[in-house]
Amino acid sequence: MLAQLDLVRENLPLAFQQATRIIEEHDAIIQQAEQYAQEIIETAQRRAEMILDELGIIQQAEHEAQQISQQVQKECEAMHKQTVSELEQMRRKAQQELEQMRQMTLAECEEIQNGADAYADGVLYNIEQHLSDMLRVIRNGRQQLNGPVKPQNSGKKDNGKKDNGKKDNGKKDNGKGGSRSPKTPSKSKKG
Repeated sequence: MLAQLDLVRENLPLAFQQATRIIEEHDAIIQQAEQYAQEIIETAQRRAEMILDELGIIQQAEHEAQQISQQVQKECEAMHKQTVSELEQMRRKAQQELEQMRQMTLAECEEIQNGADAYADGVLYNIEQHLSDMLRVIRNGRQQLNGPVKPQNSGKKDNGKKDNGKKDNGKKDNGKGGSRSPKTPSKSKKG
């Protein structure tokens, strides 16, 4: 998951750098076009000033300068629209790629979590089986040591026999099962 997030962080700055470079190029082109138009207008004005007596030529120069200015303005607007459109496409593409990476990351995280859960369940199942086997062996061993469980007759003594420190078969063994018959836990199948 962290690797995917690092990949997202590495790819997004590149897209933003490209977008910034396009904007800077766009601004430079517009500035050059405006400067070019200004130079043309100034040239036309100087030309008109040189031929003040020729009204027709002056009017023609002004008309040409106006046409050139309008043409440059149209070209600048067209380039601006194209740049904005390209930036919007890049933004949408970056968002789509980011969403795809996010979905892939979530899917991988879920897959890793499911794998970890399955592994943990398997380990716990094996431990449960080993503990069940050990508990069965312990109960069988205690039963062999203590002998089979005999029902107690109320009011009768234990035939006067001593067990040399061993607990009486009828007494409880501090809640640890005593000489009760062993129970084998049912094995649950893994899903």
